[in-house]
Amino acid sequence: MAKKELTDGQPPRKKSKFKWFLLFLFLLLLLGGGAAGAWIFFLNGELPDFLAKRTGAGPAPSAATTPAAPGGPVGNNIPLPVFTVNLADPLGQRFIKLSLEAEVADGQVAQELQRNMARIRDSIIMLLSSKSYADVATTESKIMLKSEIADSLNRILGPGKIYQVFITDMIVQ
Repeated sequence: MAKKELTDGQPPRKKSKFKWFLLFLFLLLLLGGGAAGAWIFFLNGELPDFLAKRTGAGPAPSAATTPAAPGGPVGNNIPLPVFTVNLADPLGQRFIKLSLEAEVADGQVAQELQRNMARIRDSIIMLLSSKSYADVATTESKIMLKSEIADSLNRILGPGKIYQVFITDMIVQ
């Protein structure tokens, strides 16, 4: 007897393909989530050039005029490059990823900012790498960090040229 005979007289049950469907669906969702996470982390949510042309969605304007705090000066916001720096923790396993915008007086200061970008990057990287996790964890410390960055930029460009610095994205891990 090559095949088992059932004693109750019922035909053999067919194996369900529902498990395979659920596994396929789970893997599809996992891959989609991983792709979305990679898009956000590596491309900062910006569309690549070939997609931007196709969809008509261009890059965000580089300098937008926004009002400052009530009663304060109004200037142009100039985005600075993204900074990813190791923090000064004993184990050296923490880092900060920081995106900034600087509010400048006019277009001439914006050009100075671009000309001195190497000095500015160096200054901000040195400042951030001297901070520990405790130095950037609280709201008060973030306000203090913004003020220190603005002071650092004004030392490079000249006094009063940077009104304030805005943190547009901050990840501490």
